[in-house]
Amino acid sequence: MIEPTIYMVNALFQNHQINDEIVQIQRMSGTTAGLVLRLESKQENKYILKFDNPNEIQLVEQLLNTYENSVLLPKVLLTAQDRSYFVYTFIEGTTHFNRGLKRNWLKILVKDLLNKYVEYKDNSNWGRIEYPRQTWKEFNEISIEDARLNLGSVLSIEDYNYVKLKANQLFNDDSEQGKKYLLHGDTGVHNFVYNNSSLIGVIDPSPMVGPIIYDFLYAFCSSPDDINTETLFTASDFLEQVTIEKSRLIEEVVIQLYCRVGLSVKHHPSDLNDYIKAWEYWKQLCKQLDEGIGII
Repeated sequence: MIEPTIYMVNALFQNHQINDEIVQIQRMSGTTAGLVLRLESKQENKYILKFDNPNEIQLVEQLLNTYENSVLLPKVLLTAQDRSYFVYTFIEGTTHFNRGLKRNWLKILVKDLLNKYVEYKDNSNWGRIEYPRQTWKEFNEISIEDARLNLGSVLSIEDYNYVKLKANQLFNDDSEQGKKYLLHGDTGVHNFVYNNSSLIGVIDPSPMVGPIIYDFLYAFCSSPDDINTETLFTASDFLEQVTIEKSRLIEEVVIQLYCRVGLSVKHHPSDLNDYIKAWEYWKQLCKQLDEGIGII
């Protein structure tokens, strides 16, 4: 597609009755297939203009508008009638780095986003809205299989079989997963914006349907620092819509962490050694639970 000029962007803003003059455009790199531009106005406001598949834009717009009262999410300013592009506020800060303690930013994530989640009642499917699955178990099984392919020989076949067994035990009955919620779906440190070692923004949703605990544990496992029971239990205490036994939390961490180690092999190999240490730690905790050893 033709990259829009400043003149074209300003005409777009005027057509949508936004009274702000854009003076600078910067193309952003990233994993998205679409075109992402950072805009800066004469008044020093900053925006993101994103061109993408209309179905994906519609899903992201739906999530951002559903949780527009969250201070962590960008605000949608305008959307094309055909959903070919939309504009939302830019959150200034850093991603990945200078995060501070995990228990602190997890608490902010819980209080300012996860506790605002609402039930999703549009259909009976689970997982990614654009790639729906019939059951929560099916969604997790696919994630585990993808992880196994990425892992190769990094973790053993015994580890794979153990995670499969846990997933069968935990996710066999959809009624035991609790209510379905509209989730951000990609709550990792790569999508968190920090300022002065504090979480101030959550970007790039990949909307999905599932239990709130999924987004919480995805965030918990998304970096290898502070992956311990103290951090997990301290942050989980702030979840207002989730009731879950600590033993189940540990079991679900093992499943989520296995998948995260697989992602580390593919995308963040520098974190792999720390993730393998974390995996051994959590696997041992889980096996102690299996043996009835009181560890909590």
